[in-house]
Amino acid sequence: MPDFASDRLVPARGELILGGQKSGKSHRAESLVRCWLAQSAGHRAVLIATARGDDDEMRARIRRHRADRALRVPALAVVEEPLELASVIRAHHRADTLLVVDCLTLWLTNLVWSGHGPHGDAAATPGDPAPATAALLQSVAAAPGPWVLVSNEIGLGVIPMGREVRAFCDALGLLNQQVAQVCERVTLMVAGLPLVLKGTA
Repeated sequence: MPDFASDRLVPARGELILGGQKSGKSHRAESLVRCWLAQSAGHRAVLIATARGDDDEMRARIRRHRADRALRVPALAVVEEPLELASVIRAHHRADTLLVVDCLTLWLTNLVWSGHGPHGDAAATPGDPAPATAALLQSVAAAPGPWVLVSNEIGLGVIPMGREVRAFCDALGLLNQQVAQVCERVTLMVAGLPLVLKGTA
């Protein structure tokens, strides 16, 4: 996996990193963290991880991510929070701290389906993400330090057949648009390579 760390890679005031699965999104975010930490001994970085271990495979994946992250970026502090992003951002934002949220896709999934039963039954009505999205946008806009938000681009394939999946794709696309509006830089990752859509590299 390429390392994007260089003298030219400087964290923006706010960056949205988009891409498909295994496109290099998290590695780009970690490279920004390493650059930020290298700039000053007083700099800190906090990752807000949104994944939930709802099954054995996901729990194993989370354990693997924890171990890999600890090797690649040992100075990166980690907070695991699947739902309350805005409050966690407010609790940790400081001028000397780079905040990374990885990722918005899982956060939106948790938010929309948090009322469902443990076996995925649809007994509950999907939640409205609008209030939480507004709170998220307000929290990053108020953060005195830089921040990076990671999200998936899932709208490039065929239109899903299921109504709920179509609704989720629409909701994620809207969330990505709203976040992109408040970001200084937007980067699309493709095959491990960054394409800057907004701002400068």
